[in-house]
Amino acid sequence: MTRPVARRTAPAALSYQVQAHDLHAHLFSVTLTIARPRAQQHVSLPVWIAGSYLVREFSKHLQGLQAYQGKAALAITQLDKCTWQLACQPDKPLVLSYEVYAFDNSVRTAWLDTQRGFFNGTSLCLRVHGLEDQQHRLTLRDAGLPKNWQVATALRPEKVNQKEFGHYLAADYDELVDSPVEMGDFWRGAFKAGGIEHQFVVAGAPASFDGARLLADTQAICEAEIAFWHGQAAKGKATQGKNRPPHDRYVFMLNAVGNSYGGLEHRHSTALICKRADLPRSGQSKSLGATDGYTTLLGLISHEYFHTWNVKRLRPAEFSRYDYTQENYTELLWFFEGFTSYYDDLLLRRAGLIDNATYLAMLTKTINAVQQSPGRQVQSVAQASFDAWVKYYRQDENTANATISYYTKGSLVALCLDLSLRQEGKTSLDAVMRALWQRCQGGPMTEADLLAVLQELSGESFAERLAAWVHSTAELPLQALLTQHGVNFERETAELADQLGVKVTESSGIRIKTVLRNSAAEKAGFAAGDEWLGLKADTGRGHDTHGWRLSKLDDVPLVLSNAKSFQALVARDQRLLTLQVSLPDAVKQIKLSARETARIDVWLGSAKQQKM
Repeated sequence: MTRPVARRTAPAALSYQVQAHDLHAHLFSVTLTIARPRAQQHVSLPVWIAGSYLVREFSKHLQGLQAYQGKAALAITQLDKCTWQLACQPDKPLVLSYEVYAFDNSVRTAWLDTQRGFFNGTSLCLRVHGLEDQQHRLTLRDAGLPKNWQVATALRPEKVNQKEFGHYLAADYDELVDSPVEMGDFWRGAFKAGGIEHQFVVAGAPASFDGARLLADTQAICEAEIAFWHGQAAKGKATQGKNRPPHDRYVFMLNAVGNSYGGLEHRHSTALICKRADLPRSGQSKSLGATDGYTTLLGLISHEYFHTWNVKRLRPAEFSRYDYTQENYTELLWFFEGFTSYYDDLLLRRAGLIDNATYLAMLTKTINAVQQSPGRQVQSVAQASFDAWVKYYRQDENTANATISYYTKGSLVALCLDLSLRQEGKTSLDAVMRALWQRCQGGPMTEADLLAVLQELSGESFAERLAAWVHSTAELPLQALLTQHGVNFERETAELADQLGVKVTESSGIRIKTVLRNSAAEKAGFAAGDEWLGLKADTGRGHDTHGWRLSKLDDVPLVLSNAKSFQALVARDQRLLTLQVSLPDAVKQIKLSARETARIDVWLGSAKQQKM
């Protein structure tokens, strides 16, 4: 991969040197040099990272902070949980040194052990108040590291060695902390899409990993999304002017582990984590189903890459400038996460990686997830966006009853908008997204901007529909819209857990995780944390004399036969309780299937078929 070279300018006002201090203790050492500090210089570490809406208190892992000017040690005054003040001589270089504990194997913070290093700048790099807009230099040292370790990052290299350790430049603090760094003995590949070089690195891949397939499929996704935003002219070649993609480089960083899933978007890169078993394997079937782990991984890749436009550039007006010291509230996550969730799977279809049946099966799963969440009748998706800081990212046993996911319901709002616009025949949500990009110049936007573009392209006001779909708890018109577009909207008997209204874990026996509001389980007295040990079925001739021990939920229908009620034996706080359970009339779930293939193809087909 040809690395973009940073332009040599005046020396950076701020320089960070990062080194793995102790692999076994999971400690990075950081030295920050401020060329021209203020007399009372404040520094702080962010409390959150953009794209993950929870105050995570990164400063809890910072230790051993010291400050010097020349050989003189300076007094450090801590002002709050994450801010320090240094009384120093102005315009004389100030050097701070500290260590950061790094043992969170997620995409949000930092990790260091003998196999791999990773960090986001929000976890390691102190913000120097008043100098955020100055150029920042990051130096990555390889001293003490295994000889086979290398570096991947979207930061622009200033001077690096063959393993890409060395000096990098960031235009400002925002760019520095929006550019994660991967270190280790990882797999690396590259491809071009839209004339732009893309790099893909994978840590933790097994010998069976099919890197060529991952590159080819990711390239198809990137080309489909560049074409979506900038037209077919931008697909496969570099373009100029308004059809030029907003990024000139991109790095996918994937960490394959035993059991995890997630991603975090950045302007020129993304950090991903997945199950090792979800990686493509040599000899694996090329056909993808809705429940395949690799399909899930491709959906994650599609989602995070779509964020390159939708949230990293086109973003809520409230995010015009991040405040790293506290929560940054917005009601628009239903648009930025929800609409991205709508397009992530849809663009897999348009890229030719899945077929119509697989897409409809994935959409079925999303609809059922929303319909089976009582919280949709409690909180609007706009309110859920605002409350992400205290509800979505702090989930507990009552989350499904109290709130709704702005990812899943937001994606269904996008679906309803798209199908409504297509039904009326003048435009589509695709065109609306591109027009929003142009209207807001790939920058801050408001809901008023969305309404204005909808009015302009459709000739109609969507204010009442958005008020109902986004700002109230009214049900979405899914059945009517999908039926009009050639989709069969059927109902079938739900799985047992959904009939009872429970979510469970089954690692060692059946443990109740969530009891849904107004469900049969709630009426019977089940509570989160209960261990469901056994049951006695009511056959109409008295309860089964002996009853049955349960080890997994699938055991229940085997011993329940046709009984509509039973006694459940549960353990709660070391006590055994017997609960009388009455099964409700058949609880239904949604099943989608194709009825009019030609009409569905117009909606789901390749980018070339999208005429509106």
